[in-house]
Amino acid sequence: MSELPTELVPLSREQRDIIELARSFAQEEIRPRARAVDEADTETPWDLWRKAAKVGITGFMLPAEYGGGGFTDVFPQVLVQEELCVGDLGIGNLLCSNGFFADPILELGTEEQKRTWLAPLAGPDTPMTSLATTEPGAGSDAASITTTATRTTGGYRLSGQKAWISNAGEAEQYVVFAKTDPARRSRGVTAFLLRRGAEGMEFGAPMRKMGQRAIVCREIFLDDVFVPEEDRLGEEGRGFHGLMRTFDISRTVLGAAATGVARAAYEYARDYAKNRVQFGKPVIEHQAVAFRLADMRTRIEQARLMTWRAAKRLDAGLDATAEAAMAKLTASETAAYCTWAAVQTLGGWGYSREYPVEQWMRDAKLEEIEEGTSDIMRLVISRSM
Repeated sequence: MSELPTELVPLSREQRDIIELARSFAQEEIRPRARAVDEADTETPWDLWRKAAKVGITGFMLPAEYGGGGFTDVFPQVLVQEELCVGDLGIGNLLCSNGFFADPILELGTEEQKRTWLAPLAGPDTPMTSLATTEPGAGSDAASITTTATRTTGGYRLSGQKAWISNAGEAEQYVVFAKTDPARRSRGVTAFLLRRGAEGMEFGAPMRKMGQRAIVCREIFLDDVFVPEEDRLGEEGRGFHGLMRTFDISRTVLGAAATGVARAAYEYARDYAKNRVQFGKPVIEHQAVAFRLADMRTRIEQARLMTWRAAKRLDAGLDATAEAAMAKLTASETAAYCTWAAVQTLGGWGYSREYPVEQWMRDAKLEEIEEGTSDIMRLVISRSM
């Protein structure tokens, strides 16, 4: 695996250590298990989750005051995410999923909620968590969700259906978005904290997916689920604000994830082209292949730098909605191109399940869809013009 080009960005010793930990874990633990996890299809790789938790990867992004690793800036998070996803995109996203759950709590939660819901995520026995927004009729347009939260004595009753929810059924803790005032669209969205096992909360069968099979997705069915007042996250109607802030962070982190799988594809195709001989010379000496590899490398650098820019803006407290969308758009389309190019470079072998590039091509497609499709990213960017 190649080194991250961090020579222009000063890193602390602690940051370098966590990056090296992620790199080693990706090489020694993730990559050797990736094919078996993909073949298992709808099974969470709990062995990898527990190993990652033991060394601090699942909670490195959480604040130190709640027992986490203290790497709360987005920039070190994207460095770690890229390294993990060089090992495997789906597994890398799974191992850092507690960060997505934590973001709205850090943005909207009280101190008591932060300690109650985030402190358990630190340590070797961390539970898995989930963020539940998407619905059968509401994907990228989060303001159009129809799940309702109706006030009742001591709290709320939640009713509705969520779809394509990562870690649903596997996770013990959930942030669920619902409408307390359906007539107000985005201003009526409120966030709630739930635990698995709540009466009236049920899960569908695992969804069979094209790629990123390390992350089990299910539907969530909410039938008059009671949520006490103290488990409302933020004020009524503030959920959309917290969700948009979460999207800025998650889209940036997913930009790093997509860059990671693109880098894996490039490195694999490059090494294959150096060692494979066709028409009397190494494949890499054929101009068409060399130019394709040059395109891959160039696009990866572009994606990485745009992701870093979004992360740095977030860490500086600046608005980064457009920059996060640019990062995700560029990186996800780079991942799609680079994984395709790797399959093309390997030819028939690339199409075979004996080689990882066909899986990476399937995995990469989700990056153009999740947390807002590429079309939605273009719309977000256009609104900033």
